[in-house]
Amino acid sequence: MSSQHNVIDLKVRLKSRNANTAQSEASAEVVSISEKRQEILQADRRQVKRTILTEFIAVHAVVPGMGLMKVILFDITEKGLSFDLEEVRGQFQAGEEISMRVYLNHQTYFPFTVKVRHVTHIKDESVYRHGVEFMKETLNDEALYHFVKFIETVSAGLKSDRGDVLVSNINS
Repeated sequence: MSSQHNVIDLKVRLKSRNANTAQSEASAEVVSISEKRQEILQADRRQVKRTILTEFIAVHAVVPGMGLMKVILFDITEKGLSFDLEEVRGQFQAGEEISMRVYLNHQTYFPFTVKVRHVTHIKDESVYRHGVEFMKETLNDEALYHFVKFIETVSAGLKSDRGDVLVSNINS
């Protein structure tokens, strides 16, 4: 057996292809599978992170004179968050200050205030996406900071349950 391995070096093939300009238009494009794999992994991580935000955390906007309106949390950082409102519910305006609540269970929440920076209509999803920043020097600045850090830390190691079997009784 020879000491050569069976790995095809795509870089050499890409260079020779670029050097050969007389090559036919019908030839196939060489694509790096490593780049595609990284794109897929990033998309999976992003989806898992957004899943926890939409299913684990209940966020409501306080609408004066009306009550609470549930929003769909899209993303969160230490500077702000983005959330969606269904088209039929309307939208907040850029520059508007909103009181919001993050519910930790059905009765316990911590309030915070945000300022709307931008609103985008996502026609395909029938929602208005709002980008907001946290207002500084409010009652729950520190709690909000630690909450965001908790979400970021947990999100780094999230896994999706693909239908694991639950055991009902271990004493069979």
